Formats: sequence, structure tokens, C-alpha cells
Amino acid sequence: MAVNDLDPRLTAVQRFGKELARVRKEVDMTQVRLGKRLCRNITPPTGPDWYIRWTEEIEPYARVLRSWDPLQIPGILQTEAYARAVFRGGLFVSEQDIQDKVDARMRRRGILLRDKSPTLLVLLDEWVLRRPIDGARVMEEQLDYLLTAAELPNVTIQIVPYDTTCTTGLMSAFMIAELSDTPTAVSVDSAAKAEVSADHKLVTLTWDIHDKLRTEALRPGPSLKIIKKARHQWKQQT
Repeated sequence: MAVNDLDPRLTAVQRFGKELARVRKEVDMTQVRLGKRLCRNITPPTGPDWYIRWTEEIEPYARVLRSWDPLQIPGILQTEAYARAVFRGGLFVSEQDIQDKVDARMRRRGILLRDKSPTLLVLLDEWVLRRPIDGARVMEEQLDYLLTAAELPNVTIQIVPYDTTCTTGLMSAFMIAELSDTPTAVSVDSAAKAEVSADHKLVTLTWDIHDKLRTEALRPGPSLKIIKKARHQWKQQT
């Protein structure tokens, strides 16, 4: 079921929850199993050290998450099909490894539905909406999901136009996590590896890049219109 097929009378949280339930069923995961996988330290996390540190120790406790992605939809807002295509495009990974990575990515979305969920501020390069990750149907579904997430009161998505002058932002994706009782931390992605750090100089530099990008970004309303237009174009190709 596409997100657009859901009852329009549902609230944003209800629609998001139903989509999460759909994904859970597609990966054959019971509610009990999902609950256990979402609980910290009940199931040992897997993945690189930086990923475990970010998803287990930082992201779940953030008050505000600021994200920038020049190449793809941010992981926390990816659909299962989109995430699977991203991981299949990686180097020398098995089907089981891909499945494990997809499951982990789907679990991350749960923090947006908690009672005290973080505020998620997403900056997204316009070309990400046009990049054909696994074809038109996957892209249509992904942009549907992006629009649904944008209806949540704690999620704001802004598009950075393709002709932005802030070329510094094209070097890497990143996420900034503001926490209540610990220093702000950043996760910076590159082609070879990612880095998680609370180093003041790196955090300040990353925040400066974010602020520059945000001055180039469209407001949320016009941004959602661009996403809807791109979704319609993908739909015409299915």
C-alpha cells in the first residue's frame, strides 16, 4: 500500500505509524520483536563502531537533529525499498548483511514517534529527488513517505535548490545532534568512512556549513511543492 492510499482522515502520526507497521510486516517482524529491537541494549547492536555509537548513544537522546544530504534521502527517512537499493549498491555485501542493514535503518525511524521525540530538521539537495535509486516506483514510494514524514509536527524538510552557491556542502553529508546534558555531536559521512565526534572545532565547522546551506534553502512550503512535483513525475513513469 502506498502512503497516498492511506485514509486522509488519519493524523500525521497515525499515517506514519501505519507505514511503520507495513514495513514491519514486510520484513516479517512481530510487534514484540520490533519492541525488543528498539530497546537499547536488549539486542546487541551490529555495525561499525561509529554507527553503534551514533544510533545507540547519541541519536535516541537528541533534542534536535539537523541533517544535510547532498546525494540521497537521509537514512532516518528512507523506505525499506530505497534503503535496500542503497545497500545493494555497496561493495561486497551479502544478502544477509544487506537485510541486517535495512532492518537497522528501519528501526531508527521509531524515535520520531516517541512521546519525547527529537525535532528533525532536514536539508536536502534538490537533485536527490531526481536521482533514480532503483527506478521510478521506488522513488515514488520514497517521496510519498518523505511527504508523510513532513506532516509530523517534529519534522521539517527544506530543499536546497540545485543551483545553490554553497559548494562546501557538496563534500559530505552530516547530522548534528543537540543533546540536553552532553556536548553537541556530529556524524560526518564520506566515501570511505563516517566520523562521530563532539570535537568543538569540527562541530563549529559543521554547524557553519549547515547555517550557510540553510540560507540557500527554500522555505518548507515551497520545498514540499518541489517534492510533490518530483513525486508526480516519478509516478508518470510507473
